[in-house]
Amino acid sequence: MVFLTRILHRAPTARKRGFVDKLRVYVRGGSGGMGLPKHNGRGGDGGHVIFVAKEDMTLKQVIDATPNKRFIAGIGAHATRRAIQGDKGPNLRVEVPTGISVLTDTKQVIGNLNQPGDQVVVAKGGQGGAHWSDFLPKKGQIRSVTMELKLISDIGLVGFPNAGKSTLLKAVSSADPKIADYPFTTMRPQIGIMQYEDLRRVSLADLPGLIEGAHNNAGMGHHFLRHVERTKLLLFMVDVHGFILSMKHPHRTAFQTVALLMKELELYKSDLVDKPTVLAINKMDIQGAEEKAEELLYKLNHFEDAVTELPKDMRPKRRVEFEDIFQISAKEKQGLNELKGKVRVILDEALEEEQEKEKKQAIRRIQKESSYGKTVERRVDII
Repeated sequence: MVFLTRILHRAPTARKRGFVDKLRVYVRGGSGGMGLPKHNGRGGDGGHVIFVAKEDMTLKQVIDATPNKRFIAGIGAHATRRAIQGDKGPNLRVEVPTGISVLTDTKQVIGNLNQPGDQVVVAKGGQGGAHWSDFLPKKGQIRSVTMELKLISDIGLVGFPNAGKSTLLKAVSSADPKIADYPFTTMRPQIGIMQYEDLRRVSLADLPGLIEGAHNNAGMGHHFLRHVERTKLLLFMVDVHGFILSMKHPHRTAFQTVALLMKELELYKSDLVDKPTVLAINKMDIQGAEEKAEELLYKLNHFEDAVTELPKDMRPKRRVEFEDIFQISAKEKQGLNELKGKVRVILDEALEEEQEKEKKQAIRRIQKESSYGKTVERRVDII
């Protein structure tokens, strides 16, 4: 019986390990090598610990490869009569997922690894012993760092549990998420790919549902909101009939749901309110949906007045300006073509703006380098 109890207690932990989006590890740069006073020899510097982004890598794979979560680089070689300059210690290169931010314990960002091949030094090696240090080496940098995974997708689905996000993902992509008529079906992020007739592909992230207080990490709060940060477009989904988390919680109307979603984004990180956003009013196939949708649209069109009817703790200071609003039924696949078309237009415009920005930055960089070259030539002429 005792043995069975232990197994039952361990089971939730095992399930929880299925998806890891945050991992704290110990890193230490290699110590430098000893110098050689007699021959003024210099010890080799210690190696660095370097994180390198790899495609299709997961944080769980990092744990599986190194269960003790300790990463230590090689020490520098000592100076000898035959090798006055000691060799540098080998760097330790650790493969990590793309889409992570590496943070110190004080939340300082060491680096962001967004593309395969991106790398960052997370612990520097110590200098080898030389005359300036009485030939004694320095220890390598020691620190604990946290890797936070932020999924990079084109679209992030934002909504309370059971709004129909998983149903929509399944309807418009090849993903096959778990679907049920109860909250919190989605316990970990799922990515689906929408493909258009011209083979343009758009990634869509179905994230664990928000609940009130998510900005304070209630429910799946920060696990959800962290992933929203790197999406290019937000897709708000609300049940036109409203939402209730459980019998212990009050029923929220569709308008209250929209206001609460705005509030949670605003309180977590205010600039999320400025992201391009569309609203999908879901479950329009159910009886009575049209009247409720009309009521929601009226309140959204008269938002400043309608929001005063809400309790103060539900009112967002800044509203999300929707690029468009769609009435859909994810279950019956109604209104999805129009939604996909608008999403494509918004993302294409964002891509054009991004390319134009990169082009201008490249031109400025070339002009700066050209200007620097002319200055050097002029100095040479003067000399």
